[in-house]
Amino acid sequence: MSCSVLVVDDDASFRDQATRMLAAWGYAVVGEAGTVEEAVAGTRELCPDVALVDIGLPDGDGLSLARRLGAMPRPPRVVLISTDADATTQSAARRAGASGFLPKDQLPSPAFRQLMDGG
Repeated sequence: MSCSVLVVDDDASFRDQATRMLAAWGYAVVGEAGTVEEAVAGTRELCPDVALVDIGLPDGDGLSLARRLGAMPRPPRVVLISTDADATTQSAARRAGASGFLPKDQLPSPAFRQLMDGG
């Protein structure tokens, strides 16, 4: 059974690119969201295994979203991403309840797949 993913990013073209990359790797992208509120609603409705979350969202940030998702009855594993490599640190990401953080340019890497798979 493949891992289900919710892609959360305010850039529709990035969501499309990430969806294609994840599908090529065998992940099942079950939904997309462009805002914090869409991500919360999508997580409640779709119950993804993983939420791939951009740090910068128009109605909040990925760190606070990670905390909200972590408080849900069936929380997804959260992987934080950003175009800004200095947007957060691994320790701040983990304190927020995320599995970790990676800059977007490192997505096609073994480290990313390890975070996605919970390793």
